[in-house]
Amino acid sequence: MIPVTEFRQFSEQQPAFRVLKPWWDVFTDYLSVVMLMIGVFGCTLQVMQDKIICLPQRTAASNQTAALPNRTEPEDVSLLAYQEMTGLKTDLDLQQYSFINQMCYEKALHWYAKYFPYLVLIHTVIFMVCSNFWFKFPGSSSKIEHFISILGKCFDSPWTTRALSEVSGENPEEKDHQKLSASRCSISVAPEEKVTLEKTQSLRSIPEKIVVDKPTASAMDKKEGEQAKALFEKVKKFRLHVEEGDILYIMYVRQTVVKVFKFLLILAYNSILVSEVQITVKCHVDIQDMTGYADFSCNHTMAHLFSKLSYCYLCFVAVYGLTSLYTSYWLFYRSLKEYSFEYVRQETGIDDIPDVKNDFAFMLHMIDQYDPLYSKRFAVFLSEVSENKLKQLNLNHEWTAEKLRQRLVTNAHNRLELQLFMLSGLPDTIFEVTELQSLKLEILYNVTMPASVSKLEDLQELSLYQCCLKLHTTATSFLKENLKVLRVKFDDSRELPGWLYGLRSLEELYLTGSLSSDVSKNVVLESLRELKCLKALTLKSNLAKIPQSIVDVSSHLLRLYLYNDGTRLVMLNNLKKMVNLTELELVRCDLERIPHAIFSLSNLQGLDLKENNLRSVEEIVSFQHLRKLTCLKLWYNSITYIPEHIKKLGSLERLYFSHNKIEVLPSHLFLCNKLRCLDLSNNDIRFIPPEIGVLQSLLYFSVNCNKIENLPDELFFCKKLKTLKLGNNALSLLSPKVAYLALLAHLELKGNHFEALPAELGGCRALKRSGLQVEDTLFETLPSEVRAQMKTE
Repeated sequence: MIPVTEFRQFSEQQPAFRVLKPWWDVFTDYLSVVMLMIGVFGCTLQVMQDKIICLPQRTAASNQTAALPNRTEPEDVSLLAYQEMTGLKTDLDLQQYSFINQMCYEKALHWYAKYFPYLVLIHTVIFMVCSNFWFKFPGSSSKIEHFISILGKCFDSPWTTRALSEVSGENPEEKDHQKLSASRCSISVAPEEKVTLEKTQSLRSIPEKIVVDKPTASAMDKKEGEQAKALFEKVKKFRLHVEEGDILYIMYVRQTVVKVFKFLLILAYNSILVSEVQITVKCHVDIQDMTGYADFSCNHTMAHLFSKLSYCYLCFVAVYGLTSLYTSYWLFYRSLKEYSFEYVRQETGIDDIPDVKNDFAFMLHMIDQYDPLYSKRFAVFLSEVSENKLKQLNLNHEWTAEKLRQRLVTNAHNRLELQLFMLSGLPDTIFEVTELQSLKLEILYNVTMPASVSKLEDLQELSLYQCCLKLHTTATSFLKENLKVLRVKFDDSRELPGWLYGLRSLEELYLTGSLSSDVSKNVVLESLRELKCLKALTLKSNLAKIPQSIVDVSSHLLRLYLYNDGTRLVMLNNLKKMVNLTELELVRCDLERIPHAIFSLSNLQGLDLKENNLRSVEEIVSFQHLRKLTCLKLWYNSITYIPEHIKKLGSLERLYFSHNKIEVLPSHLFLCNKLRCLDLSNNDIRFIPPEIGVLQSLLYFSVNCNKIENLPDELFFCKKLKTLKLGNNALSLLSPKVAYLALLAHLELKGNHFEALPAELGGCRALKRSGLQVEDTLFETLPSEVRAQMKTE
């Protein structure tokens, strides 16, 4: 006979799958085993014992034929005595009895009495298949295996214990306070009371941070952190995959419905047919010509036992069916395609654990029937707060204080600067680098500056490029008092951090990004008036007019730099109110004329109108009222000539007319005798007036990329010249008087028509080979002693 163990394949699943078997599935599995044993036991009896025993039943005709004559002879008396002793003689042999038994078993015995054990066996196998079909079906088993694998790793991960023990919100101070309170409470509770508490209350009412040992929670090395990080990624991908469908829910519902239908079917026909299992069976088989009898009285040897087994089987089926009905009620009464972690959020303080749906929710409901602790620990890996905390831990392992110190550089403002690019967060170890003066964060998202920033007592400069930085309350107070320079690069004005408007010690603010078209109504810029110490403001944006908020800070604003993206800047009358400005830059503002409002800035010392659309600068005469103006930059425009009344700008020291369309230099230009820097490169100039010799203070002179063919000797009377740029012209001769320029350190001659260089270049003692920009072949025309002198550094 087939042993019971052969049926294990119908119900056997991986041991790990037990977490997805609620109590009713476990209970019905045991019922299935009992019903299976009933079926196997009945089949064994059916095979090993006689099924039915039949005897001939005499009719009236057979009795008359077999009746003996009424005689008084002695032999007749002895015959009667023999009949009384041995019973009725049927004249049938053993083979005939076997034939009769078989024929009556097939013809007369009710089919239910014959096949009852096999029916029990078949029905039980179907029950077992239905209970475990979703574990075997390819479309569902793969999801279950993946889920169980991730669930086990999440449950055993040290990060789960640490997160549930330590995370109680985003406020570190509150977390420390809660830890202190919890420790005090644990000290005040007696050990006996604590044991009773843990044993009697449900898991949902006991926060896990009370149960878990803290030494275990703190033990977390770098390898475990990386493994937990990988788990977060797996959980994210698995959630996206599983929440798309509900095949697991559908499969479980279908197999439950099949079990309920099967239960009703079995109960219906078994209740009716169980009475057909009888001990005595009347049998009429037309085999009189073979045996001499047609009617038989048969005894079903296992009828009594089968009757008891059938009633017992019906009881088990009834219990099985009621359990299946309860399962159906649980499936349809509760919303199993949605799962809420509300109780986990309340207990752990991790408020961002999301609710899930579809198959993901259904599996978590099944897990709760096994042990709610699984869902609670699994929820940690659905939380962004928990993931960010883990990333922070891994970040601290990767970026040690020593490694950060190695990345320190001195920036253009002579500050020790640290740049962090595309990190997942801000390493806590950065606050151990106490000598840090400038911090540059680029492409960092959702970063929070903790209270530990107060350790950086020398921090004065902060740069945020595409970086969303939030501040802790203590950090905000620290930056208000210490931060001097802030640079922010953004894509949308809404990305600007709100805390920047309260930096009362801020002296320099650099904002780069697109602002709204109507800047005057922009709340962001309206708030700048609160920056009482602001001295320099740089805006690289798309301004259409100067916001009123900039005028509101004019009482202390000294430097204003506006860099547009080509948008025309109109309505500049507000500039008149900014009388304290010393430097003004209006770059790429599509200006066609010099704004008249500028002429009212009596304290202006430097003006830059780079990359505009200036063609005429006749208004330059009005600059004579700006007595402090020393630097004027009109480069990268379309200016065709320089007005003669530029001579009235006697205070100018630096003048830039490069990258224009100037062809003629007026001699009056050189009446600005205080000029120390004159840049006329990238124009169409052909001639330099000899009046250039008047500029005795000239240190820098550039006429690169023009069409100059000759140089006036008076140029070399500017004996203070240190930089002379004559490259890319049409010069063919360099005057020996170049030796007068004893201080010359940089001379550019490339791109001309020189055939040789004068030996008098050796008189320029400050000129070295690195400062002489000339073709190598031309350099070789110098005497060897001059070349040796220049090569000596």
